[in-house]
Amino acid sequence: MQSKMGLVEARFADIVWKSAPVTTGELVRLCAAELNWKRTTTYTVLKKLCDRGLFRLLNGTVTVLIPREDYYAARSEEFVAETFGGSLPAFIAAFTKKKPLSSKDLAEIRRMIDACEEE
Repeated sequence: MQSKMGLVEARFADIVWKSAPVTTGELVRLCAAELNWKRTTTYTVLKKLCDRGLFRLLNGTVTVLIPREDYYAARSEEFVAETFGGSLPAFIAAFTKKKPLSSKDLAEIRRMIDACEEE
């Protein structure tokens, strides 16, 4: 798994995930507009995230190697493993201690559990 992204890298990654496939010229324009970055900053962060295996730059076009959902799912799994010894019930207990689940949340969790049992 790739190392954690900082806030700035995450904002950049979201632009790529939202726009890919995207040319480097368009990415520079997007980052200038959304992050107020210069071209060199865009290329520096792009190289870093390509080196981590999230994206690929080939012939002036940036493509996604690891989709956003997959990246954050893996990061969530790592968090639960590191913080709660891999116990999802312990995570949910800690999460709901200060923020009770709504009826909508509970119904969605039940649907997810039912779907897992059917598999």
